[in-house]
Amino acid sequence: MGGGGRHAGLAAVLRRRPGHPRARRARGAAPVSATLRRGGIIAAGDGSRLRAAGYAVPKALVPVGGVPLIERVIGNFAAAGIASLVVIVNEHSRACVDWVRRRFPALDVDFIVRTTRSSLESFLAVSERLDPGPALISTVDAWCRPADFTRFVQAAERRLPDASVLAVTPLVADEKPLRATIDASGRIRRLGEGAGPMVTAGVYLLSAAARAAPPPAQLQRLRDYLGWLVAGQPVYAEIVDTVVDVDRAEDVALAEALIPEQPEP
Repeated sequence: MGGGGRHAGLAAVLRRRPGHPRARRARGAAPVSATLRRGGIIAAGDGSRLRAAGYAVPKALVPVGGVPLIERVIGNFAAAGIASLVVIVNEHSRACVDWVRRRFPALDVDFIVRTTRSSLESFLAVSERLDPGPALISTVDAWCRPADFTRFVQAAERRLPDASVLAVTPLVADEKPLRATIDASGRIRRLGEGAGPMVTAGVYLLSAAARAAPPPAQLQRLRDYLGWLVAGQPVYAEIVDTVVDVDRAEDVALAEALIPEQPEP
């Protein structure tokens, strides 16, 4: 099946499939976050596959339904009551800095402009810049609806201060998904090949204890760090049905197919 047909099929399945019974689904309206004041956005990827597909802007500025990815993620944080952000972009994406400052002149945002060697280096750079305590971090290409994002935050905060929480999704639209094995309590027991039907979704709520633990120097990728964290600390899953990892043109099409026809309340 071609990319467009495969993603259209995924969208149809997503609309009708039930949730995973072993991970709690966040429900109900989400209030403003009571414990999180700052968040982080990882936007340091080079977006090579999107560029090859004809997108001439930095990855963070690629539009989905007319809204750039970074605007969507900033809006998600704002919807959850988090209006102070740390954002990392690479040295070839300085246009993102200017764009965000023009689009959100009142936003409290601290930019890190650095070309990193890996997603883990970007993740740790953002985490180190945030204040001590729990932290909410999202990749810029984790496209989801604001209502789903705020429900995730509301549900994930209930796990604090003892545990960290990863957003997971049944929508496998990634070439190299990081699968999660989840037990009956919602705790993630293993990440990696051969694990369960849910995959990590690019949104992470880390406990203060998790952030304070220095990772081993040999870890090279963000998925390696997450696997190390799961092996050593309590990490739980919360389902977000409508997360799309936007790396390719067909991912843009899939995300656009999931945009509600009517504006969200």
